[in-house]
Amino acid sequence: MSTTNKIAINLYNTKTRRKEPFTPIDEKDVRMYVCGPTVYDRAHIGNARPVIVFDVLNRLLRHVYGAEHVTYVRNFTDVDDKINARAAQSGRSISDITAETTGWFLEDMAAVGALQPSIRGKDHERAMPRATAYIGQMVAMIEDLIEKGHAYPAEGHVLFRVRSYSEYGALSGRSVDDMIAGARVEVAPFKEDPMDFVLWKPSDDATPGWDSPWGRGRPGWHIECSAMAHELLGESFDIHGGGNDLTFPHHENEIAQSKCAGHGFANVWLHNEMLQVEGKKMSKSLGNFFTVRDLLEQGVPGEVIRFVMLSTHYRKPMDWTEKKRAEAEKTLRKWRDAANAAGADGKPSEKVLSALADDLNTSLAISELHKIAQSILSKQHGEDEAGEIDDFAASARLLGLLEDNAVMGSWVFDGGVESLLLAPWEDRLAVLRAEAMETKNFAEVDRIKSALIAVGIEVQMSKDGVKLTAPAGFDRAALEGVL
Repeated sequence: MSTTNKIAINLYNTKTRRKEPFTPIDEKDVRMYVCGPTVYDRAHIGNARPVIVFDVLNRLLRHVYGAEHVTYVRNFTDVDDKINARAAQSGRSISDITAETTGWFLEDMAAVGALQPSIRGKDHERAMPRATAYIGQMVAMIEDLIEKGHAYPAEGHVLFRVRSYSEYGALSGRSVDDMIAGARVEVAPFKEDPMDFVLWKPSDDATPGWDSPWGRGRPGWHIECSAMAHELLGESFDIHGGGNDLTFPHHENEIAQSKCAGHGFANVWLHNEMLQVEGKKMSKSLGNFFTVRDLLEQGVPGEVIRFVMLSTHYRKPMDWTEKKRAEAEKTLRKWRDAANAAGADGKPSEKVLSALADDLNTSLAISELHKIAQSILSKQHGEDEAGEIDDFAASARLLGLLEDNAVMGSWVFDGGVESLLLAPWEDRLAVLRAEAMETKNFAEVDRIKSALIAVGIEVQMSKDGVKLTAPAGFDRAALEGVL
């Protein structure tokens, strides 16, 4: 692919606290690492946000540089005290729990339209590394840190000397002393400093463990990502992403240990904001905690979940509400109607592409898609100027919407009855009905209602609005002239 006509991508770098032009280390090998889940339970709705955000970035990078030139790695943490506790509580083996929950995660994320990470467009399995497959690399990295004086063994543990890295705190923007005052730090007698964090810890007979120079044990959380990123992406790579709750301590610690090991690590750091539900922080105590699977089983389509997520810029808090869900479904029905005759030869709109290239401004991209859809739906049936429909579909697919597959598209089929996405007719009839309520003249409303019923459309009117339902196999051309 030629490099002269590539669109300029700008991304907000948490490390520098400003939006910067994105320049990959190697355009033929653009590399991104995103922190993945700890696999001990179903992914809650907040877990889906970084997956969807970085899936859009992955799609943008693949569009600009070519899928064969993009590597996207997202790990699974399958050794963790939460997993151990779940195994003890349930009586099930750790391997059974992690295998099952990893499968759940992949299934649920596919349902919201996320592509699987890949290495240069291939090798999905290696692009989703399990921590337990890289214990050797972690041990080697810890040995190197000890040799260089940045870590020390103590009572079966190995700890990282935070004060040995002078730039510690640069990512999160606070000093080490300020962190100690109110930080989430574990006070232990074997620590030289309260801020020192665990690289390796001992395991008893009931806990997973591996042989090491410091005895049988298991890695700390932070060393996992540093070791796997180095193994799969090299000394330096382009982008590291995750939720902003990981900025400190996880990402701060990743940087410190990787830099002290002599690695360049990530050039750009991206963090998405957190998710709320109906204006409140999601929590089990408030009764507003739910998983992606909960929504899917309640009949909320994965595509609708994705649309709601992308309607808010990734660096702003996202509020999941029932109103947004309903509006998203209505919009997607319109869009699927607009893209009904789309082929596969379209090109993304320059305005949509420009919005995404401007720090993943998905909310602006969706606004542009609204305009294009309205333009298409305002035209006569079958009329398409300069491939507008094809380009609209290509633009939506760049956001992972309107995908033509069973996982994302099957929601428009309800019990064998095909919804033909009659939103334009619903909207027009709703406007006429509202006017008739004022004038008390329902003649035009009754005429259109009768005409719709005559061609087989079921018409429902209530205080909530107008709902039209088409029978299976309905020919939309029968609606020409109804309005």
